[in-house]
Amino acid sequence: MRYLLVFLAILLAQQSISQTIFPDFLEGTWKRKDRNHYEHWDKLNPRTLKGFSYLFKNGIIVVTEYTTIYHKGKEVVYSAAVKGQNAGKTINFKQTLSDTALVFENLAHDFPKKIVYKKLTDSEISVQISDGEQKKYSYRLLKQHTTNTVLDSTNANPNYNATLAQKLGADDYGMKMYVLVVLKTGSNLTDDKEFINNVFRRHLDNINNLVEQGRLILAGPLEKNERTYRGVFVLNVTSLAEADEILMTDPAIQENLLAYELFNWYGSAALPEYLPSADKIWKLSP
Repeated sequence: MRYLLVFLAILLAQQSISQTIFPDFLEGTWKRKDRNHYEHWDKLNPRTLKGFSYLFKNGIIVVTEYTTIYHKGKEVVYSAAVKGQNAGKTINFKQTLSDTALVFENLAHDFPKKIVYKKLTDSEISVQISDGEQKKYSYRLLKQHTTNTVLDSTNANPNYNATLAQKLGADDYGMKMYVLVVLKTGSNLTDDKEFINNVFRRHLDNINNLVEQGRLILAGPLEKNERTYRGVFVLNVTSLAEADEILMTDPAIQENLLAYELFNWYGSAALPEYLPSADKIWKLSP
C-alpha cells in the first residue's frame, strides 16, 4: 500500500506539472491603470500569443518590448525582448502552475526573475514583476474596448476599410509584426567566381519564389559598409523560428556566402499592397 501511495503521488505531481494553463484571456489591448502604457496581445493560434508593449510619445507609438507566449512541448514559455536591455536578446521565462495566478520564472535572470499575471475580472488584470524576494512592483491592466476608448481608429480615420484591415492582419493602428532580416557576409570566403555567380543567381530566383508565396515583401542590397552588412529582407511572418526555416531555402545562406541576423519589427500592415505595383515598374530582370 505504501508503494501504491507513492506511485499515485508521483502520478498526480506529473499531471499537475503538465496541466499548464494557457493565458488566452490576455488577447486584446490593455492599458496600465496608473500611466499611459499599453500591452497588446494577438492569438496567432491555439498555442501562441504574440504581443508588444508601447506608449505614446508626441502622438506616435513607441514600442518598448516584444513578447511571445507559446507552448514548447508540455511547457508554456514567456519570452521577452526589451528595447535597450540585454543587448536585444530575448529572455525566456518558464510558466509554473498556480491555483490563483499565472507565474513565469527564470531564476537565472537578474531582474525580473518572476512575472505574475492574475486575472481579476474579464476587464482587469493584476501584474507583478519581481526578483522573487524583496524587489518587486505591481500594476493593474484594464481591457480597452474600441467602442469607448480613444484607441478606436475608426473614430479618427474616415477612410478606414475594415475588410482590407482584416485581410492584411492590421491592428487598430494599421500595423502588424514582421521579421526584419539583416543579411551579412558569411563564413565562406571563396573567390571562385563561377560558383559565386551560380549561387547568387539561385539566390535571386529564391527571392522571387518567396515573393510569389507572399512570405517575402521587401528585399534590397545595402551599400558597402564596415559591418559587412549586405542587404535586408522583411518577411511576412511573426515567428523567428519560421523566419529561420524560410531563410534556409536561400542557396547563398546554405552555402555560407551569406549569414543573417533577425529582429522583430512592427510596421505598416499595408506593406504587401505595394507588390503588384512593383511588378509593373521594372524594365530588366536582375
